[in-house]
Amino acid sequence: MTKADTGDDRSIGAATPPGLEALLADLTARLGAGAVLVGPEVAERVEAAGPRLGAPYAILRPSSPEEVALILRSASRAGISIVPWGGGTGLVHGAVADAALALSLERMNRIEAIDPVEQTLTVQAGCILQTACEAAEAQNLMLAIDLGSRGSATIGGVIATNAGGNRVIRFGMTRDLVLGLEVVLADGTIVSSLNSLIKNNAGYDVKQLFIGSEGTLGVVTRAVLRLRPRPATQDTAFVAFERFEQMTRFLRRMEAALGGTLSAFEAMWADFYDLVTTPPALGRAPLPAGFPYYVLVESLGGDPLGDTTRFEAALSAAAEAGEISDAVVAKNQSERDAMWALRDDVRQTARNWPIFTFDVSLPIGEMSAYVQQVQTALKDRWAARATLAVFGHIGDGNLHLIAGVGSQSSEDRRAVESIVYGALDPRSGSISAEHGIGLEKKAYLHLSRNPEEIALMRRLKAALDPNGVLNPGKVLPDPPADGALA
Repeated sequence: MTKADTGDDRSIGAATPPGLEALLADLTARLGAGAVLVGPEVAERVEAAGPRLGAPYAILRPSSPEEVALILRSASRAGISIVPWGGGTGLVHGAVADAALALSLERMNRIEAIDPVEQTLTVQAGCILQTACEAAEAQNLMLAIDLGSRGSATIGGVIATNAGGNRVIRFGMTRDLVLGLEVVLADGTIVSSLNSLIKNNAGYDVKQLFIGSEGTLGVVTRAVLRLRPRPATQDTAFVAFERFEQMTRFLRRMEAALGGTLSAFEAMWADFYDLVTTPPALGRAPLPAGFPYYVLVESLGGDPLGDTTRFEAALSAAAEAGEISDAVVAKNQSERDAMWALRDDVRQTARNWPIFTFDVSLPIGEMSAYVQQVQTALKDRWAARATLAVFGHIGDGNLHLIAGVGSQSSEDRRAVESIVYGALDPRSGSISAEHGIGLEKKAYLHLSRNPEEIALMRRLKAALDPNGVLNPGKVLPDPPADGALA
């Protein structure tokens, strides 16, 4: 294979690894047509995706775990890096494939089985999340992972990043919904741990190594996911608050009053609410502007006769106790969808472009002071150019901050990161609540993980990927100059 064959001087050439040409020729012969994309086909995808996926030498598209194993074994022997690709929706540059081969599981996208008795879903890693959710719903079941990117994110990507989303407060992170995994290691070993039991205490739970590892320890190819009964009721309201303390009291009231059915508690600071309810946004404001805080609260239950009554009674009690300033309850599915559309319309934050995005977690009681400190620091340095839109799943301690300072220079990025993470550090928070580490946050990992934890991470990486070919350069900070593990 030559540069003329690919039509792309960057894909195969003098600057590429010496074994790349032979590796791609061998994989093309063994995997068949359509499994190895090079040249214009790569360039077209890279152009469509933008910088978040980088510019790989080629895109490999296996159709079975055995083909994934062949690719990883061959790449590891050749010392050529492999970067797993999901749906391309990540926000921390965890799938940048510069100077590497991209591994896409888009052809491994089948739902293999749904067991309505055990309430499990067995699915290939390339399946789109929304497709999996709809398949569960067709069996009157629910896959409780709900993300704004549900129409693009893949099951493998969701698992690799331990995604969170809107229902964590009730159902937990992705980690809590994974019963079993099939994973291919860097040397081509297929580790099949497709457990379907909720309780399995037999030795080390090896699947946990790969959930949230961002493709640096192995490639997830199949999963068994836990399902729940599809809710019979859905009660949704938008609520406004004058003070942050009102919002936290309201959260605890609803948890206690709803008998375990509270499923979402999505907070929005005023700047975010204004963006998603004013033109060019298409959403209509369910409550007047001017309140400092808003919450979309939702209950999913199984009692059509009692759930709505219980939900509305809890809202009324909160109003009588002075915990809320205003509220509106959705009367039908159309109104519920409109409320959720506001929460999901995160693209409106691009109106403050250029922007930097953060997702952090910290104790709920620290959130108000934390946001105020970040806002003040941004205004002090950048004055009128500074913007900050804040929203998040505060019931599980997660905030998203979208900061703008009129520039995306490296100097300004570092300064903004210093403010956001500097205010987080003394509050015992985490630099990543649900988006992962990728390239963007690895320099700050020490703020959330101690030296011993990071040293252990390095040892796990060295043990499972000794040649360092799986998504290299992501998650772990660059090693110390002396080569030490810590």
